Amino acid sequence: MVPDNADDLEPTIFSTVITPHRSLPHTGFVVLMVAFGAVSFIAGMLFLILGAWPVFGFFGLDVLLLYWAFRLNYRRGDAYEEVKVTPSTLTVRKVSHRGRVREWALNPVWVRLEKVVHQEFGIERLFLVSRGRQLVIASFLGPDEKADFAQALGNALNEAKRGVTRTVIS
Repeated sequence: MVPDNADDLEPTIFSTVITPHRSLPHTGFVVLMVAFGAVSFIAGMLFLILGAWPVFGFFGLDVLLLYWAFRLNYRRGDAYEEVKVTPSTLTVRKVSHRGRVREWALNPVWVRLEKVVHQEFGIERLFLVSRGRQLVIASFLGPDEKADFAQALGNALNEAKRGVTRTVIS
């Protein structure tokens, strides 16, 4: 019989959670929307006074579309990827912005990390390749972050291929 905490018996070589980058925090979003709304309202009122009343509605529509685009962007930011390497398993867990979970468990001995590199921009895509199948990972990251992630994951995979070389302290 296997205990419930069987995963804890094996040391974790590498573990990370990858999330999409959001450069505008909530406070910045509120400031942007208030400023954009104020400018649109003032410009719309100017056109309304000049007799071009339909323009006022289009300025309001611009504010609504910008708000909708940012809300969609923030909702998509709820997605994340978890990558965990132990001596016997490489687990990739992808959670979409809607909460849909997909999980892959691969043998780290048989996994290769492949990259698509652009000469000017750096790493464009990272793949885990096992048994002829490719799994795209770290798609949220930029080229420099992908390079750092690829280095760390590559080191973890190499350590898993060598076997357990650490001592687990209880």
